[in-house]
Amino acid sequence: MNLSDFFPDSAVTTRAEVPDWRAAIDLAGAGLVAQGVTTEAYTAEMLAALDELGPYIVIAPGFALAHSRPSPAVLRTGMSFVSLRTAVEFGAAANDPVDLIIGLAATDQDSHLQVMSALARVLSDSKIMAQLRAADSPAAVREILDGATSDTKESSPDQN
Repeated sequence: MNLSDFFPDSAVTTRAEVPDWRAAIDLAGAGLVAQGVTTEAYTAEMLAALDELGPYIVIAPGFALAHSRPSPAVLRTGMSFVSLRTAVEFGAAANDPVDLIIGLAATDQDSHLQVMSALARVLSDSKIMAQLRAADSPAAVREILDGATSDTKESSPDQN
């Protein structure tokens, strides 16, 4: 399964305007709910974890991996994608402000490890991250992710 397969149209929001990090997490949660991955309770769990633990989900410059522990609110493993037109502060000095959020829901601690490995390759490539930030549709996001996961070691020779 390609990484892009985890992002149906209902799971992708591009170039959104939000007032704060809570609204950004709400959008990530809405994408999980819309595709039947979680119930709305999972979004509340993600927000509660941030309230309790701080901005631990801001794992790279400008990027947050919104998630909580596996729970009955997770119906199956899945992800959502949110890009923001204007970045918001999460309170993570080293990596704020954030303009890309991936929502992650997993049924157990191990079910998402393969997906996370593919996602880590994407996050480590600044060119791909810039493309994701500029994407203006779910189809564009999937196209970028498909290219990123198929070109693991080489870039396309004909880039003009």
